[in-house]
Amino acid sequence: MNTVLFGGATISSVLFALWCVYSLCRGVVPFSKKAKEVKRRKAVLTKARKFVLSYEDLPAYSAGGEHGEAMQSLRAAWKARDAEKCFKLLTELNPPQSWAACREWLDILVMSISVAMAFRAYFYEPFHIPTGSMQPTLYGNHSTTCKPEEATAWDKLPGLRWYKWLVTGKMYECYRAPFNGTLRFKGMRHTGFYDMRVFSEDEGASRSMLVPTDVPKLPSGLHDGSVVRQGDLLWSGYVHSGDYIFVNRWLWNFRRPRRGDVMAFTTTGIPKLQQYTHFRYYGKRMTGVPGEKLSIVAAGEKDGQPAFELRVNGEKPMTPLRIAQIQNHEKWHEKAYPYAGYRPSGDSRFDEPGRTICHVGDEVTLGPDEYYACGDNSTNSFDSRYWGPVPAKNLVGIAGGVFWPFATHRWGPIE
Repeated sequence: MNTVLFGGATISSVLFALWCVYSLCRGVVPFSKKAKEVKRRKAVLTKARKFVLSYEDLPAYSAGGEHGEAMQSLRAAWKARDAEKCFKLLTELNPPQSWAACREWLDILVMSISVAMAFRAYFYEPFHIPTGSMQPTLYGNHSTTCKPEEATAWDKLPGLRWYKWLVTGKMYECYRAPFNGTLRFKGMRHTGFYDMRVFSEDEGASRSMLVPTDVPKLPSGLHDGSVVRQGDLLWSGYVHSGDYIFVNRWLWNFRRPRRGDVMAFTTTGIPKLQQYTHFRYYGKRMTGVPGEKLSIVAAGEKDGQPAFELRVNGEKPMTPLRIAQIQNHEKWHEKAYPYAGYRPSGDSRFDEPGRTICHVGDEVTLGPDEYYACGDNSTNSFDSRYWGPVPAKNLVGIAGGVFWPFATHRWGPIE
């Protein structure tokens, strides 16, 4: 990882050095007064060219027109690369408006927002993976615990730690008790974090300290209700941001959803799913399509643990490749750990015969507009095994690829 950071910094430095050398070869010292003048001259000539090409066909600017003579002079000055004369003629032909810079930036902003919203609504929409239900294919917010003395300059210096986060998506945090008090945890469902605070009758609540829910344990066995003293180490380590993905919203207009697709859908109208305001989108792998009969059956043992298999219409599906890898407990990448396979939920609180898969042998028959969604991390995924099929109207699109963080083996297309 340090190699990636060093490589990024090196490439940036080399590009900057090449730009400086190029400027010096042209006789311009970077950031000097002459460099600013060259930039201004280029901008004026560009504006003159744009004005001539945009207005020369209008009667008022053609020969014999009201501004015909000035336009001819502007065209000649532009061809002669006379920036000063171009500036004077542009001021005459196109007087500057009040707040011209603000107007231009407002136009650019409105246009950019319009294009971005249209792109998001019809083509590709960005989503964040908050939890680990799709591990090891996609990662949510998670942690790597380390001691404070193990942190490097890349973790502590403000500029370097933010650069490291930008490239790798992980940030070093060291949480200590701000004052004497009692440690309290507050769960934050579907975010991948819990809120850790120290309460004191004298000081009140401390600032929010968000700790990933996969933190194995706090130092010295601290837990909810522990009494801590000011300066006590609560937790230190790396907070990894969950993967950010693009969801393809147009592909299903040209083909039907298939088993194996990583699908994004809304939770709206699914009775057993709470209708959260901020977390109303889920991302799971499609394991069943309309009209199919699904079940999970026992399949002996794997590494000393009970193994299970997904069955569709009585057969063991082995396509596409990712479904086969999950079924066989294989790795999808050399840096990933093996899949755990599909298994029943085992939670009777969510048992609904014909809709959920709670026990071995439970069968679900999908309707003409229903899809079954299962997380790749079957041991820790709240999915259709608990709350039933996803209606077709809830489908948003298929996960296309991870676009951030960059320095991970997951970056790129999703299978």
